[in-house]
Amino acid sequence: MQERKRLEQAIANDERVRAMTEDMDTLFELAREGEPVEGDIDRELKKYGEEVEKLETAMLLSGENDARDAIVTIHPGAGGTESQDWAEMLLRMYLRWAERDGFQTVITDRLEGEGAGIKSATFEVNGENAYGLLQSEIGVHRLVRISPFDANARRHTSFASVFVYPQIDDEIKIDIQDKDLRIDTFRSSGAGGQHVNMTDSAVRITHFPTGIVVQCQNERSQHKNRDSAFKQLRARLYEFEPEKKRVESRKTEDSKLEINFGSQIRNYVLAPYQLVKDLRSKLAMGNPDRVLDGDLEPLMHSYLVWRKTGKTAGDDKDETGE
Repeated sequence: MQERKRLEQAIANDERVRAMTEDMDTLFELAREGEPVEGDIDRELKKYGEEVEKLETAMLLSGENDARDAIVTIHPGAGGTESQDWAEMLLRMYLRWAERDGFQTVITDRLEGEGAGIKSATFEVNGENAYGLLQSEIGVHRLVRISPFDANARRHTSFASVFVYPQIDDEIKIDIQDKDLRIDTFRSSGAGGQHVNMTDSAVRITHFPTGIVVQCQNERSQHKNRDSAFKQLRARLYEFEPEKKRVESRKTEDSKLEINFGSQIRNYVLAPYQLVKDLRSKLAMGNPDRVLDGDLEPLMHSYLVWRKTGKTAGDDKDETGE
C-alpha cells in the first residue's frame, strides 16, 4: 500500500507539472500576441520553480530508509541555560516545519531545563520521506545572539545536537535479548496532571551491549510508554552499526565531534547581523526568523543536492566571522 501511494503521488505530480507547463505555454503565446500578461507570467514562473524544486527533492530521496518515518532527539551542548533555551528553539523549529509540511508529530520524551529550555527531547515525525528530509539536520547547530539571560546584554554562542533515526517497521527483525535489557519505571517529570506525577508510568530501557538508553514519559499508560520506548530502541539499534562506521570516518577527517566549537553543521547568527548558513551546502539565508519559524525547505534541498552531487550553493567563506 505504501508503494502504491508513492506511485499514485508520482503520477499526480507528473500531471500537475504537465498542466502547469501547458498554462505557461498559453501565457507565453498571449504575450507574443501583445496581451499584458507579464504579471501572470512572473507569478506562474515562481509557482513552477517551487514545484520543480519539490520534484527534485523527491528524486533525491532514493535511499533505503528515506521514505520512512523519523525519530528525532535534541540535546543541548556547552552553554548551560543558553544552550537549553537553544535546544527548545530547535524543537519548536522542527515542530513548526512538520506542521507546515503536513507531517504528524508525537513528543515521546521531554526533560525540562533548570530555569529555561530543555535538557533533552525526543519526538516522532510521521509522514512520507520524513527521515530522508530530516537527515539534513543531523549534527551540531550553533546559535550566536544577544543573550536574553545576560543582564549586560552580551553576545553568547550556544550549541545543541540533533540526531535522527528511521522508524523501523515490524517486517525488519531486530534481535533484542531480554538478558541484555534493564527496564526501569519512574514518575514523569513533566506536566501532565496528578495521575502522571503520582504513578510510575514513565519507562526507561537500557541496552547493555551498546550502552543505548531510551525513555518515554509522554503517555499516562506505562504499557504505551513501554511500546514507544521499544520503538525508539529498535530504531537506534538499526542505525547503531552504520552510525559507528560514520563516526569512525568522521574521526579520521576531524577529531572535533563534541557539541562545541568547530563541530557544527549550521550557524544561526542573530547578532550583530542576521544570517543562517549551512556549512556543508554553503547555502546562506538572511532571515533567521523565517528559518526558526520552520521554513527549512531551502536548507534541506540544498543539503540533498550537495550530498548527491557535491554541488554547493555558495562559497567557502565563513560568514559568522568567528
